[in-house]
Amino acid sequence: MVEGRAADLAPTAAVKIFSAGTAGCVADLVTFPLDTAKVRLQVQGESKPLLKGQRAEYRGVFGTIFTMVKTEGPRSLYSGLVAGLHRQMSFASVRIGMYDTMKELYTQGSENAGLGTRLLAGSTTGAMAVAFAQPTDVVKVRFQAQAQRPESGSVKRYSSTIDAYRTIARDEGFKGLWKGCLPNIARNAIVNCSELVTYDIMKELILKYNLMTALCPHSFAWVPGTL
Repeated sequence: MVEGRAADLAPTAAVKIFSAGTAGCVADLVTFPLDTAKVRLQVQGESKPLLKGQRAEYRGVFGTIFTMVKTEGPRSLYSGLVAGLHRQMSFASVRIGMYDTMKELYTQGSENAGLGTRLLAGSTTGAMAVAFAQPTDVVKVRFQAQAQRPESGSVKRYSSTIDAYRTIARDEGFKGLWKGCLPNIARNAIVNCSELVTYDIMKELILKYNLMTALCPHSFAWVPGTL
């Protein structure tokens, strides 16, 4: 009876998609300054290569964050946040939320999915997520990469997130919004396989051997229906 009720309460595909996107947004809100620091370090020296003996402006993750707060203000750490949230709602929702659905599709509804099927489902949703959400990623990185210093002549290129989508499509063509899509598809297909398949196998083992319920039966009684 308990297992039957848990099965009845299993989340639908729509709930999984929405939950995955929401969780991604919450994670982005917390980690966005670190992501911005990463982008600044990656593009450093791109527009103006460092001369021999010249000290880099950004040094290390926390050094980059400190420099940005000092020279551009705390808000610079969240430049591109709106596009980042757009990305998570369109990227994480597909990458994570559709994994179970895709796995069921490949197994034709069977609950016995092999490792190959799981890898295929993970790579599929990873590739689909990038193909769908790449424009949001492009805009997010553009905002994160631009330094905003009016005193040195460096100002915002885009007035808003919507303006960024519009400007890129107008100046660089519609394909400009999908720049870097193929390398990103390859990367995220591999990442998704590694993350979700490992999670899926670990979850299956936990449920099979009742590890959670053995540790704390009352607290984890909901696990079979929700994990």
